[in-house]
Amino acid sequence: MPFAPLITAALEQGLNAFLYRDNALKAPRQRLLGKVLRIELDGFSTPLVLVFSERQLDVLAAWEGEADCTVVTRVSVLPELRNRQQLTSLIRSGSLEVKGDIQVVQNLTALLDLAEFDLAELLAPWTGDIVAEGVSKVMRGGGRLLRHGVARQQQYLAQALTEEWRMAPGSLEVAWFDEEVAALARELDALEKRLDRLEGK
Repeated sequence: MPFAPLITAALEQGLNAFLYRDNALKAPRQRLLGKVLRIELDGFSTPLVLVFSERQLDVLAAWEGEADCTVVTRVSVLPELRNRQQLTSLIRSGSLEVKGDIQVVQNLTALLDLAEFDLAELLAPWTGDIVAEGVSKVMRGGGRLLRHGVARQQQYLAQALTEEWRMAPGSLEVAWFDEEVAALARELDALEKRLDRLEGK
């Protein structure tokens, strides 16, 4: 499936708003100046090519020149690149294959890690400020609600496991129970023999 111009344009606008609007990110952006990163995604026939310049990032579906670095991965792995501590583990696990200058990917993950993601600012050009802020608040609230729900379920599971652990018998209790069952079985066997003798008379 090729990348449509609409998709590359939307990615370009979003990434530029995300990475190029903040002057505090100028130094990390300088490390990527003039670099070309090619991203090959499973399930897509054409790559995404990121070309970094002084003023903007160009997102292209085709590039005639050589890329400084090529990354082969899945779409689901891309959000994890925001955390630079994940990069090494992604490469080791085989989720991310890097060909060429790995420094390009490291600098991009560092830049993504430093950038502050503001959904309202990204949506504002298309929806207007009021709608963008409303959507952003709903998304933040939904994220908090989801995190709270997950935390509550984790706490419930931890309590349930702790209670089960407390209620589980210890090794001495199990040994005592086994002896009691064995003794009861012997008594039952003796009772059956006595009943057989009484019936025989």
